[in-house]
Amino acid sequence: MERLGTGIGWRPEIADAVERMPGIDWVEAVAENVCPGHLPDSLRRLRERGVTVVPHGVSLGLGGADRPDEGRLTALAERVEALGSPLVTEHIAFVRAGGALTATPHLEAGHLLPVPRTRDALDVLCENVRIAQEALPVPLAVENIAALISWPGEEMTEGQFLYELADRTGVRLLIDVANLHTNHVNRAEDPAKALAELPLEAIAYVHVAGGFERDGVWHDSHAHPVPRPVLDILTDLASRVSPPGVLLERDENFPEPAELEAELASIRRAVAAGAVERVKAEVRAAGHAVAARRPGAALGDWSGVRADASARSGGVTEQGHRTGAAGATRGASGRPEHTGVDEARQRLGLAQAALLSALVAGTPVPEGFERARVGVQARALAAKRADVVAKVAPELPEILGAEYRTAFLGYAQTQPMTGGYRRDALTFAEHLLSAGRPGDAAARRELREWWLERSGPAPRSRRPVHRLARATRKVLLRR
Repeated sequence: MERLGTGIGWRPEIADAVERMPGIDWVEAVAENVCPGHLPDSLRRLRERGVTVVPHGVSLGLGGADRPDEGRLTALAERVEALGSPLVTEHIAFVRAGGALTATPHLEAGHLLPVPRTRDALDVLCENVRIAQEALPVPLAVENIAALISWPGEEMTEGQFLYELADRTGVRLLIDVANLHTNHVNRAEDPAKALAELPLEAIAYVHVAGGFERDGVWHDSHAHPVPRPVLDILTDLASRVSPPGVLLERDENFPEPAELEAELASIRRAVAAGAVERVKAEVRAAGHAVAARRPGAALGDWSGVRADASARSGGVTEQGHRTGAAGATRGASGRPEHTGVDEARQRLGLAQAALLSALVAGTPVPEGFERARVGVQARALAAKRADVVAKVAPELPEILGAEYRTAFLGYAQTQPMTGGYRRDALTFAEHLLSAGRPGDAAARRELREWWLERSGPAPRSRRPVHRLARATRKVLLRR
């Protein structure tokens, strides 16, 4: 596994600061925000300095019921080539549902949603990962995600699910310790148990990020400082294995560079503390091995050493058999490949479409889900959608002012997203204009001009003669 070192998520808002930060070995860039033919100057300069850049995808939806879209895979591969990356990463999540597979309306979540930890979902995910691996020019690593909700009827723990995924596909893992903390608060899952069940040798690198708690729910915001519990999980992980790379994520509410550098220093200290514990454990294990050669033991009787080695390796003996929790997670090695993946896709697709429809279209909450948590997730998706639309179409908050957020959240309650965020921005503007909003006539004219400028197949020309023709057409249309 390539050693990456300590890195930070590259974002345009902090690009200059990242270039000047000491001790940055590598950066990660959101793949969908990078144009292969027009790399940002900052990323280009970092690459010229020998800083590794890893593209991090967010839109493949590998955990969805559909097979990965060929166009998205091709686009991701192009970004890998443009950045000269040694690997590429994505998420264990679904981001859309419905469509031809389920004969239901196509819906976009606009964010990462958890997959059920069931055999059906695992079979579909494994096939989707293999399809992606074949299409991508470098190794793929997939990330565990944060979740506000739990699926009913899950059959595996997160560690077991990830172990089988890595075992059956050879995919590498991007472990987000902040997401382990999120799932501890929101789903009462033990981070230490998840780490104990993971295939540590498959870890490509580690994510660290901040969030906040509200009304007993942890929100993985990537907009707040990294809390102590997340650093403690990082130390626990580093006490078990030396992570090839560790990266700080920050997506908004960016602090001064000095604060980011301080967070990176805290991350380095957490990893170092884990390394100390790992060395101590190795010394203790060596002492146990010596003690096992006690006087009177038969020559070659290493049963004590084997038992200790099995405990430290998660239950692996010399013969390759597994015991305990680790054995339960490994079971696929001798298991015939599950048949009927197409049927599993159908079942998974119907379940995901029902959940996503409840989240973004206001349909009834599927049986078995906690209704209050689904409501929290629905509000979080709408808020995320409003934030992203404001970024891709910054003119909308400028035109609408303080009315923007309230208007968008009202729109989102009845208008689920069916395309990308740019299409969502245009549909939002159409929604307002069709209702005679905003109330201010000047703002309404400005919004209409904005919509006309962007809704056609090509941008409207700004040449004087074309502007005159448009103005004349408007006058004629009013008659």
